[in-house]
Amino acid sequence: MTEFLNMGGYAFYVWSAFGFSALVMAILFIQPIVQHRQAWREAEALHDDDADNLGERP
Repeated sequence: MTEFLNMGGYAFYVWSAFGFSALVMAILFIQPIVQHRQAWREAEALHDDDADNLGERP
């Protein structure tokens, strides 16, 4: 098992590459979710503003 984790002397390079790849994939997974929630909140705020201003139009 330690031989596998040591990766033939290249453990730092291999595991840092795996870690960096996992980090990038996590960001690519989470970022659209966060952007969608933000866009949804902005759309609701615009809708609420339009509904509030509806009675003020001539």
